[in-house]
Amino acid sequence: MIVKPDVENLASAARKAGKKGPPPVHLWNPPFCGDLDMRIARDGTWFYLGTPIGRPGLVKLFSSIIRKDGDDYFLVTPVEKVGITVEDAPFVADDFDVSGSGESQQITFTTHVGDSVTAGPDHPIRVVRDPETGEPSPYVNVRANLEALIDRKSFYRLVDIGAHHPHDGQSWFGLWSGGAFFPVIPSAELP
Repeated sequence: MIVKPDVENLASAARKAGKKGPPPVHLWNPPFCGDLDMRIARDGTWFYLGTPIGRPGLVKLFSSIIRKDGDDYFLVTPVEKVGITVEDAPFVADDFDVSGSGESQQITFTTHVGDSVTAGPDHPIRVVRDPETGEPSPYVNVRANLEALIDRKSFYRLVDIGAHHPHDGQSWFGLWSGGAFFPVIPSAELP
């Protein structure tokens, strides 16, 4: 029997599942119950039935049970799985702290829902450039295969701590964090 998705049921199940730490959504395999009219905009705003969700605690709760399977996003509890729409990335990295320098530098990002992650081999930074405008969209992996779009002000700050380093046989401008180099743009393309 397929149960119609209900936001209150999802919130209740997420609260129960998260009492002992982050919910283990990767272990749950409940039946798909349909799509929910829930959307995460590119700026990180969550909408339900076309209206922004104004309760930060509820957004944080839902963000704890999001999972990406293939190219699709779902809210998952032990008993149900519902599809949601994500315009770009489910999270926005809206700040970061830096410790160390050079190859021993550590960049720790904070998302708009309070997640904190240090970029490194398990949490890579990647930059996608728009093929028409060349405009960069930077991301950092937060958990599993869920990324945060790094907001513009943070990206400008990251450029200030970037460095040139050999990558794939040429010089790249990029970022060091967690002992790894993350290429941003070929050095030759910088003015």
